[in-house]
Amino acid sequence: MRIRRLATRTGAISLVSMIDVLMILLIFFMVTSTYADLGMIPVADAGEEAPAPAAAPAPAPAAPLLIRLGADGVARVRGRALDAAALDATLRAHRVAGPEAAVLVLPSGNADAQALVSVLDAAARAGVRALSVLRLQAAP
Repeated sequence: MRIRRLATRTGAISLVSMIDVLMILLIFFMVTSTYADLGMIPVADAGEEAPAPAAAPAPAPAAPLLIRLGADGVARVRGRALDAAALDATLRAHRVAGPEAAVLVLPSGNADAQALVSVLDAAARAGVRALSVLRLQAAP
C-alpha cells in the first residue's frame, strides 16, 4: 500500500502588509515629533544700528564679564556672590560699557540647570547680545 502525501504549497510572503505598517509608523513619527522652532530665538537685524561716523575713533571693546556659576547655584563675579537683583544691576552696568560688551558664563559641572537658565534670563533682560556659555573639557 502506498500512501500519497499531499504536497504542501509554500505560499509567497506578501510584503504589502509590512509596507503598510511601516508607512503608518512613518506618518505617526512625523506627526508626533517636535522640531526646534528657531524663529523663537530673538535675532537683531543688521539694519537696526546706525553706522558710526568715520571721523570718530572706534572705542576700545570692553573686557568680557565672567560669571561663574557654582555648584550651589550662586552666581559670582570677581569672587563676589550676587543675588538676582545684584546680578541684574551688574549686567546692566556692563551693558552700558558698550553695545557689544561680552558676557561669559562658566557653570560648574554640578550646577543646577535652573540656576544657569536664571543667569541667562537675567542677561536677556539686561539686553546682552554677546553671551557665551563656557564648558571646560577634562584633560586627556
